[in-house]
Amino acid sequence: MIHLAAHFPGVNNTTVWTDPGAGSQIEFDSFTHLARTAERGLFDFFFLAEGLRLREHRGRIYDLDVVGRPDTFTVLAALAGVTERIGLTGTINTTFNEPFEVARQFATLDHLSGGRAGWNIVTSSDAFTGANFRRGGFLEHADRYLRAEEFLTVARQFWDGWEDGARLADVESGTYVNPSGLRVVEHSGPQFDVRGLATLPAGPQGHPILLQAGDSDVGRAFGARHADAMFTLHSSLEDGQRYYADVKGRAASYGRDPNQLKVFPAATFVLGDTDADAEDKARHIRYQQVSGATAIAMLEQVWGRDLSGYDPDGPLPDVEPVVDSDITRGRVRHPDPAAVIHRYRERAENEKLSIRELVIAVTSRQQFVGTAARIADEIDRYVQADACDGFILVPHLTPHGLDEFVDRVVPLLQERGVYRSEYTGETLREHLALTP
Repeated sequence: MIHLAAHFPGVNNTTVWTDPGAGSQIEFDSFTHLARTAERGLFDFFFLAEGLRLREHRGRIYDLDVVGRPDTFTVLAALAGVTERIGLTGTINTTFNEPFEVARQFATLDHLSGGRAGWNIVTSSDAFTGANFRRGGFLEHADRYLRAEEFLTVARQFWDGWEDGARLADVESGTYVNPSGLRVVEHSGPQFDVRGLATLPAGPQGHPILLQAGDSDVGRAFGARHADAMFTLHSSLEDGQRYYADVKGRAASYGRDPNQLKVFPAATFVLGDTDADAEDKARHIRYQQVSGATAIAMLEQVWGRDLSGYDPDGPLPDVEPVVDSDITRGRVRHPDPAAVIHRYRERAENEKLSIRELVIAVTSRQQFVGTAARIADEIDRYVQADACDGFILVPHLTPHGLDEFVDRVVPLLQERGVYRSEYTGETLREHLALTP
């Protein structure tokens, strides 16, 4: 069976900002429309990313960031009141938050939504982002997953802090009690020194669904140990199969049932009445997403230097990268820019690509392009070939970009018998076919 989720595009280079159909990134109607459309399409969950600081490039704020970045928990809690069945998942950072607070927030969301909460666990060692927080850039890069491990350990203790039937007050007499079913959370470690009590029982799912977006070796290991689902950027069928086999094998090596770990690549789609029509639309969309100025800026992130004098429709720069550069802040730079540049030059030469054409090629996500039937075929092919368990779809328009997919592709998947025709469970854990 195919699993699907919907990513609210947010502030990134996926959305086509100049399209007349593009809407607000912060008005609640936008979040509501996309979430309800995904629910109408019987998707497993709605996915919301989060940014903790406005990105900068060459000393200026990244232009797309100025539209705003709403708080994840606030949006998801509001959506719990206007949806009924779809899961509500959000990205929350383990570096700049505290376990008690995050555990309480997710338990609250799980209660408010009737068991539909999910947490995409991300880490950071970025001192630029950390400057917004009291702790600043205190964390060494190598320690970010060590903190995440300890963070999750403490959060789980808070979720498990109440046994069934435990409560803080005797509502009949109004007197305070000290129920035996309340466990004291005690933890002392390198990152956290905690002693306290959970302020509410765990939600209907017990623990929220845990997602992990990490493609590095340490990220894969963390996800294979702890996650219910992995969020990946692998695109080709072969790359997907290798990633799928790797993380499922790691899960088994940790004593887990590999079927209890779902794999979701991110994917975009472009529908057309014919395949040729869809290809034309896709080409137009990519050129809208990657302007000449955008292509130069994205190349500067790799080279670490000012490339504004180069023609985006010309060849790649013939200069070498600046390794220790802060030309871009709030974005991850490649750890080995020289190796990346070497690959870029080889591809540009072999395929006769300009700067803009190369950036379009290397920044494209998995993309399904064609008629509704062709896209249904391709999605089904990936899942049946064990390249993934489903996809997190990232529409290029906010908030109406998912409408056509739900209307035209979902019915074809249902006809094949590989996609649900109704929700059979109440919780996100049930949607994902995960055991309690």
